Amino acid sequence: MEKILIVDDSMVQAAQLRSILADEYDVTIAQTAEEGLRQVSSESYSLILLDVVMPGMDGFTLLKKLQEEIVTQSIPVILITSLSDVEHEQYGLVLGAVDYISKPFNPLIVRARVNTHIKLYDYRREVELRSMTDQLTGIANRRRYEGYSLEKWHEAIRLKIPFSICMFDIDHFKRYNDTFGHPAGDKVIAAVAKTVASRLHRTTDFFARYGGEEFVAISMGDSGEKIFRYLKTIRQAVEDLRIAHDPTVAEWVTVSVGGVTIVPTMETPYAVYLKIADTMLYDAKKHGRNQVVWADEGMKQLWEK
Repeated sequence: MEKILIVDDSMVQAAQLRSILADEYDVTIAQTAEEGLRQVSSESYSLILLDVVMPGMDGFTLLKKLQEEIVTQSIPVILITSLSDVEHEQYGLVLGAVDYISKPFNPLIVRARVNTHIKLYDYRREVELRSMTDQLTGIANRRRYEGYSLEKWHEAIRLKIPFSICMFDIDHFKRYNDTFGHPAGDKVIAAVAKTVASRLHRTTDFFARYGGEEFVAISMGDSGEKIFRYLKTIRQAVEDLRIAHDPTVAEWVTVSVGGVTIVPTMETPYAVYLKIADTMLYDAKKHGRNQVVWADEGMKQLWEK
């Protein structure tokens, strides 16, 4: 059931709106703007109904704050108001509101406008999800990775916790394609992605297809030594798929893995450490493939083989 947040200091008006919508939606009420901010930071909502006139922080101010935050700026906001002049309506729309509902409430109009904007929100989310998903593997694509990784990088800076960047590459993949054909190669990419994704499933992990036969992952909270040991088990899991390779180069399909762990600071450019992770991957491939090479927090190299 879709979730709606009503932010209104009048419990009578909020309860009236909830009674109109409760048959179709899961409705939560916040009686202050501050409470509304706390709710949207802890729950996911498909729509916010926001009263314009409230003591303390008014609806327009709250709307500005919602638009400034990445997490909430895409949630549609319908303003609740008895202010009917064009100036207030224009101001709310400029700030980012999608519609107005006027008091006293007409149940048919309330339901129609709410239904319309929730359907539009769901459609936008579906389109966005498709644009952020790799169609072959079903995991995140590079576009999604580039935005998410920087978001989590700044979170790690704020929390002062270790952040790991990891690169995977399927070994001798061009030879595999040349030997077995591109459709078979696509199946290998999908199988490797499924195997790795099934193990990088913690809330602190993120895994994406970087391009071609290359993948990228980020992880937060673990030390370099711990993530290094964990990635060795993932590399082994790919080898254990026992997907036959061209015997002139390898018995089975395998992956090389390279990465780095750092406790980032504001002075730390993400791109520098992505380059280090790529260098570790290059070393893994250069020195025999099918292994993990890692740089820990002190930039000490850890070698699997």
